[in-house]
Amino acid sequence: MLTLLAAATLSCVAVDGDSLRCDDERIRLLGIDAPEFSCPRNRRCVPGDPQAAKDYLARLIAGRSVEIVRHGEDRYGRTLAVVYAGGMNLSCAMIQAGHAAYIQRWDNGGAIARDC
Repeated sequence: MLTLLAAATLSCVAVDGDSLRCDDERIRLLGIDAPEFSCPRNRRCVPGDPQAAKDYLARLIAGRSVEIVRHGEDRYGRTLAVVYAGGMNLSCAMIQAGHAAYIQRWDNGGAIARDC
């Protein structure tokens, strides 16, 4: 079940290049993976600068109204969502800027493939 929240009043901050905290909700951007600040040895992580990815995501949401289209939760209890800031799909923007990689298996229902 998809749910949409028009969130002009939400206060969102970038946690890293693919996650936000909007008020008390932890949100994982659907369909992407961004560079990690700490990559476990047993995991292949996306190359790149994690601080640059986080900073870019923060700039994308700064001063913009945010809409969240929820697609369930991940194994860590975060909301999986397509998030729009000022009408811009944040997952697509992160991919297009080179700060994240598209991960098809994390794109529930192909929402990111359709938008990007």
